[in-house]
Amino acid sequence: MKAKKNILIVGVGGQGTLLASVLLGNLALLRGFDVKLSEVHGMSQRGGSVVTHVKIDEEGVNSPLIEKGDADVIIAFEKLEAYRWLPYLKEGGTMYVNTQEIVPMPVILGQAKYPENIDEVLKANAGSIKAFDAHQIAEECGSVKAVNVVLLGAASNSMPFTDEEWIKVIEENVKPKFVELNKKAFKFGKEV
Repeated sequence: MKAKKNILIVGVGGQGTLLASVLLGNLALLRGFDVKLSEVHGMSQRGGSVVTHVKIDEEGVNSPLIEKGDADVIIAFEKLEAYRWLPYLKEGGTMYVNTQEIVPMPVILGQAKYPENIDEVLKANAGSIKAFDAHQIAEECGSVKAVNVVLLGAASNSMPFTDEEWIKVIEENVKPKFVELNKKAFKFGKEV
């Protein structure tokens, strides 16, 4: 598998998107690839949108940002975030989507509506889409906080890294008391 990937990791503050990007970035470095991460936190502490651009290339990365239509993979921790960032997916690109819905503040306040046709729009416009309840899988693994690693496990099928490399990066970057939980979450995600 070619080691040139543009990956967007999108979600809501508190879901672990930043740890996911750190794991992916360190994985690329472990392999000796050039990698650039660019994080946009927004109102992350209040449940706002969070996005990380991850660019990996064995020959070198010039710019840290992914332009519209250039993402090979989008890993979406929440359905509305998948919908928001869909224009960044390249033609034939792959989306991994947690089907969890986190209602944003404007919807709670009655100032906006949560889109009703998200599933149809994603299916019609993504080259390939793998949508599943990563929240439930993480809960079955022992903690809903492992949603990020469940999604990485699923997305690992579109990445140029071995399972052993993923496990090594988890062991090196996750607090020791959470390593086994995250290894299990990775395995369960990979099997989705």
